[in-house]
Amino acid sequence: MPDMDELLDQVRKQTEEVQRIQRSVEAMEVKAHSRQNEVTVVLRGDGRFTSIDIDPRALRQYDARNLSEIVLEAVNNGLQKLAEASSAKFAPVIESAKSIEA
Repeated sequence: MPDMDELLDQVRKQTEEVQRIQRSVEAMEVKAHSRQNEVTVVLRGDGRFTSIDIDPRALRQYDARNLSEIVLEAVNNGLQKLAEASSAKFAPVIESAKSIEA
């Protein structure tokens, strides 16, 4: 059985790793599109959107209601991509924590 100092050292190292990964996630940029690429969004790892670009043809082709649905599609796609990328970055720490518990 590991002693208390070893456990505390492991916790400290994991905490530092989580903080490093969190900074990495916050620095990420994710780009996503609507299904037919009428709208492109870019968001940062902290969840802030840095741009939303709408194809000028979409402005002529769709009414406001349909265009808003397309924008929401792109935004939700971006949030999903961000969640997947964040999970992938944290996966090693989660697996490491599981092995310590076992």
